[in-house]
Amino acid sequence: MRSHYCTDLSKANIGENVSVCGWVNSYRDHGGVIFIDLRDRSGLLQLVCDPKDSKSAYEIANDVRNEYVLRANGKVRARGEGLENPNLKTGEIEIVVDELIIENPSRALPFVIGDESVNEEIRLKYRFLDLRTSDKFERFAMRSKAAIAARNALDRLGFVEVETPVLTRATPEGARDYLVPSRVYPGSFYALPQSPQLFKQLLMCSGFDRYFQVAKCFRDEDLRADRQPEFTQIDVEMSFCNQNDVMKVAETFLKDIFASCGHDIPTPFRVMEYKDAMENYGSDKPDLRFGMPFIDVADIFARSNNEIFANIAKETKKNRVKALVVEGGDLKFSKRQMQRFEEYVRKFGAQGLAFIQVKEDGLKGPLVKFFDEADVAKLVKRCNLKVGDVVFFGAGKKKIVLDYMGRFRLFLANELGIIDENKLEFLWVVNFPMFEQNDDGSYSAMHHPFTMPNNVDEPDMEEITSIAYDVVLNGVELGGGSIRIHKADIQEKVFKLLKIEPDEQREKFGFLLDALSFGAPPHGGIAIGFDRLMMLVTKSSSIRDVIAFPKTQRAQCPMTKAPSEVSSEQLQELGLRINLKDKK
Repeated sequence: MRSHYCTDLSKANIGENVSVCGWVNSYRDHGGVIFIDLRDRSGLLQLVCDPKDSKSAYEIANDVRNEYVLRANGKVRARGEGLENPNLKTGEIEIVVDELIIENPSRALPFVIGDESVNEEIRLKYRFLDLRTSDKFERFAMRSKAAIAARNALDRLGFVEVETPVLTRATPEGARDYLVPSRVYPGSFYALPQSPQLFKQLLMCSGFDRYFQVAKCFRDEDLRADRQPEFTQIDVEMSFCNQNDVMKVAETFLKDIFASCGHDIPTPFRVMEYKDAMENYGSDKPDLRFGMPFIDVADIFARSNNEIFANIAKETKKNRVKALVVEGGDLKFSKRQMQRFEEYVRKFGAQGLAFIQVKEDGLKGPLVKFFDEADVAKLVKRCNLKVGDVVFFGAGKKKIVLDYMGRFRLFLANELGIIDENKLEFLWVVNFPMFEQNDDGSYSAMHHPFTMPNNVDEPDMEEITSIAYDVVLNGVELGGGSIRIHKADIQEKVFKLLKIEPDEQREKFGFLLDALSFGAPPHGGIAIGFDRLMMLVTKSSSIRDVIAFPKTQRAQCPMTKAPSEVSSEQLQELGLRINLKDKK
């Protein structure tokens, strides 16, 4: 007899003999009749083991415990009047069991299946138990549909899926590489790819003008809550294209991905300059599900009679003075909350948090006395202030002010509960800086050194922008890409600005530079972080929730105990020796 999924059965099957398989979710003995809630990937179904119907099934049911694996054969019947369970898809029916088979017993469980309050490391140690709920299965079923939708969309657009090497060589891509020692070549190492970046560019040089791959990538990054050492990205590259072509392709497969998950998203997405994103929202990935953009008030503060604020405001290149208006905030925030707001921004470098309240009889607050009536009127008009509003001010070094005000904007939105959790707000952020300055004063490529600059001959490195673009959803960067450099003279200028000498160029990128010299086409692409995308689609709280067997925040696997020590014989084969002095 063919086995059914639990929730395949309904009132339409009443009277049929059926077979079902699964795990015991719960069991109970009611006056000599045993009821078992059987669970499979689809949901729950009630089994009834009554000695009047089958003495042998009833006797076996007496031995059943939670998480035993069962096979049950029996007849579908309607539940008794008033005994229906409206919370279950199968709540109107039950199976009267005439044959019950225990396929496998289970040891006592370390935690109750589905209990999310259990410590995450314990759940990850027993991940095979943690995944045994229908909601977790649905999460991964949705991930599967999304991957298929992406593949189908890209196939329809003429892209070819090509697998690129996992064992390659180390290249400077921003994070540390995971290294794999070679037994055949002692002292030499492979590197696991941080991305297929170089290989997909080589494929463009090979005439594969439309490539994609659902690629596994590896980065040995500093520990962060939303990062994994291995992750998946939808990787796309195309030739003879411009930025808009790549963005249109990305919007097409993203639309299909979200459609496969039950969301109809409008295209094209909104486009915003990087400079505008930073100046108005303090982030290169602004959350646009709510308003509250910054308002520049540097010119007003420059005329104030507060010497500190005035001097800050007059240095318009390196400093910023931003206002953030909360409508009706005067009625919502207590004095203690206002103190807490200041404590929050101080954690990110703020010297304080100035504010003005709009009362019935005018503006109130310690700042008001520093402005004349004309500038007070300008402030009210520019910020569109109304009675009951509160306006907060950030003033100081550009980088610090934009950072803490951007964080504060999100903090306030969460405090006020004004973020629509059901809204999907997509955004393209374009024209990123080509370079970013390091703490030691040197410069590095913001994306990578093969990104095409808009104005490579600009004398001020901080003013050089790149043809780079990120796609953002609800304040989270889904992915990014760029148009690549395909001309040797431009690549040479970029290397020179980064102070990468010719010998180093050949050592690190020689194979790519060779390929570019043999008639490389104009090309560009994008990579979408698939794990992060699925976290947002499924409304999961962590990226680990959408990875079947994730690592902890410390990049460890409690289940397999990876990373682990290896035997001295293996180390000897690889020509390696562990320095115990450095071992922690």
